[in-house]
Amino acid sequence: MYTVTSKDGTKIAYDKVGQGPSLILVAGAFSYRKFPGQVQLANRLSAQYTVYNYDRRGRGDSGDASSYDIAREIEDLEAMIEEAGGSAYVWGLSSGAVLALQAAASGAKITKLALHEPPFVVDAAGHKPPSDFVRHVTELIAANRRADAIKYFMTQGMGAPSFVALIMRLMPGVWSNLMAVAHTLPYDAALLKGYMDGRPLPTDLWTTATMPTIILEGTESPVQLRHGAKALAGVLPNVQLRSKKGLGHTKKLNTEIIAAELTAFF
Repeated sequence: MYTVTSKDGTKIAYDKVGQGPSLILVAGAFSYRKFPGQVQLANRLSAQYTVYNYDRRGRGDSGDASSYDIAREIEDLEAMIEEAGGSAYVWGLSSGAVLALQAAASGAKITKLALHEPPFVVDAAGHKPPSDFVRHVTELIAANRRADAIKYFMTQGMGAPSFVALIMRLMPGVWSNLMAVAHTLPYDAALLKGYMDGRPLPTDLWTTATMPTIILEGTESPVQLRHGAKALAGVLPNVQLRSKKGLGHTKKLNTEIIAAELTAFF
C-alpha cells in the first residue's frame, strides 16, 4: 500500500501494479480498492499499464474530512494523477465515472478518459430517486443506520428490487464489505444530484473535457443506464460509445471484457 496527500491534507491510499503508461481506476458506490472486481481489473491491465487503484476518501485505508465536498474528491483524483507522473489515463465506474468526468471538465490532466455506465437518468418515465434522496441518505448515516442506508440507496437510488438487499444481507462477506463503506453513500448521492431527475443532460457543462473519451455500456444493463450512456455520448465533444454484452456493472464485473475494451481504447 502507498499513500498520497490530497490538497486538504487527507491521506489517500492506493495500490500500484504493472508497468507502462499510468492508468487510474476510480471506483463507484459500495466499492473500494480491495473490492474483488477492482483487484481483478487492475491485475488484468497490469501487463500493459502501471495501474493505480485507490480508495476514494472515507473508504478502505484512505482518510476523510469532517464534511464532504465534491471539490475535495476532485482534488484527490488530481493528487493521484500527480503521483502517477503528472498525467494519466482514467477509468471511472458508475458514480466514479461522474467524479472522473467532473475532474476532466475542471482541468485535471487526464489524457484519455473511460466512463463506465455513469448512472444518469434522462428519461422522465424511468426510475428516479426521490427528490430528498441526498438528504435522506445523509440522515440515515448520521443516525448510524447503515443497513437501512444500503437498502434505501439500492432500492430508491438504483431502482433495485428490495429482495436484492435481502439476498446480500444473507451473504456475510458481501454484506460486511457493504457495511464498511456505507457511510460514504451520501458522497455518491451528492455526486449524482441533479443528474438522476429524468431530465436531459446539460449540453454545455462538460465542453472543456476535450480529451479522447469512451463511454462503456452493457447491452444487458437496465434500459435507464443505457439511455443515460447514449445521452452523455451526445453532449461530450470528443467521444465514442461502446455497447457490448458483458460491459454491464450492476452484477459481477466481467473484468476480461472490460480490460480488453480499455486496452483497445487506451
